[in-house]
Amino acid sequence: MKKAVKGMLITALSAALLAGCGNNAGNAGEEGGAASGGEAKSVKLKMFIAQPRLKEHYDNYIADFVAKEKAEKNIDVSVQLEMPTADNAAQILKTRLASNDAPDIFALHAINEIPSYYKAGYLEDLSGQPFVGKLLDSVKPSVTTTDGKVVAIPLETLSWGYLYNKKIFAEQGLTPPTTLREMKAVVEKLKASNITPFVLSYKEAWIPQLVLPLAAGALINTENPDFIERMNKDEGSFTEMKAMFDIFDLINANGTGKATEVGGDDGAAAFAAGKGAMWLQGPWYAETILKSNPDMDFGVAPLPINDNPEATLINLSASTSLAVSKSSKNKEVALDFINYVLDDTASNDFFQALKFNPIATVHTYESYPWVNDATAYVKEGKSYQDPSIPQSVKDEVGKGLQAYYAGQISKEDVLSALDKAWKSYNKVNK
Repeated sequence: MKKAVKGMLITALSAALLAGCGNNAGNAGEEGGAASGGEAKSVKLKMFIAQPRLKEHYDNYIADFVAKEKAEKNIDVSVQLEMPTADNAAQILKTRLASNDAPDIFALHAINEIPSYYKAGYLEDLSGQPFVGKLLDSVKPSVTTTDGKVVAIPLETLSWGYLYNKKIFAEQGLTPPTTLREMKAVVEKLKASNITPFVLSYKEAWIPQLVLPLAAGALINTENPDFIERMNKDEGSFTEMKAMFDIFDLINANGTGKATEVGGDDGAAAFAAGKGAMWLQGPWYAETILKSNPDMDFGVAPLPINDNPEATLINLSASTSLAVSKSSKNKEVALDFINYVLDDTASNDFFQALKFNPIATVHTYESYPWVNDATAYVKEGKSYQDPSIPQSVKDEVGKGLQAYYAGQISKEDVLSALDKAWKSYNKVNK
């Protein structure tokens, strides 16, 4: 979901992001609050959330919030909702923040982005907000800084690996493989039955990069525990993660065609239609898959990367979270919305419609079948916390794996580019 951007520009804009602190956003509107004499005050709230496939759900929830603010505080709120693709979002947001055009509310990846944005001084401290007391104990740490401040509200908590078509697997007498060798056998069985093993959708760079956190998490938890720490000190190298190409090559050699022309939504439609038995993707696409095929029965399983079954693990993480700009001129209304995200009554239906996991005590809906699949692995101890890889590095691996799939660069080129990206990140964050 991201156009290739020259490395020099990325580095410059990242530096601009991290150098700035507490910039005054040029938001339209006034500080929220009911005007004197019963006259309504008008506030324009800017939101930035990189989930365009879920726009209808957000639009409806925002409309309910606007009505609530009018009824309870006599504030006329208009919301400017910007929903770029995930490939473009990080660069757009960095540019906005560096040029004093910060949205009042913006989405960040909890694990990968909160630390640097907090260090740069862009995030409002939300520790005292009512929603914090509603967060599940397992979720709260993902949006809590090292000095104990809650600086965002999580939306998505994830248990993921890859998706598989349960009907196809059952018909072929297959179960999710626990090693790379077993995955190769599954692939051959599917091909013998004229079934394409994998849906490929690499038009958006963030999709092929998913293999990196899966491979890194598996290797860190079995044979390379200090990889992240050493990379942060410029003492490691992505050559240690070269095993990710073993599974990536297998997927690419046994998938649907024209991958670089197929985006996430088209991939979801292809998977829902049974055009591939597996998809390198997470359950965050559940809503889109079921929109294409409401009867689709799919599961979540850990992706094997080698022949050690102990390395076949589920990734646990919190991804999309919403933060409030520290320089927002509409902070009262922005905070009202952040708390409305976990409204005691309204949020239950909202999260359920989005097909997100429950994250708070106010969520009473049952977990989805694919969540239960992943949870079974977690209960067996077959999981790990999403490795803290800088977002700029993930961006680089996405572009690199797109080019690698297209035959434009080598494995060594990809690994070298990742080392360079992490070193650049370290220079900015010293």
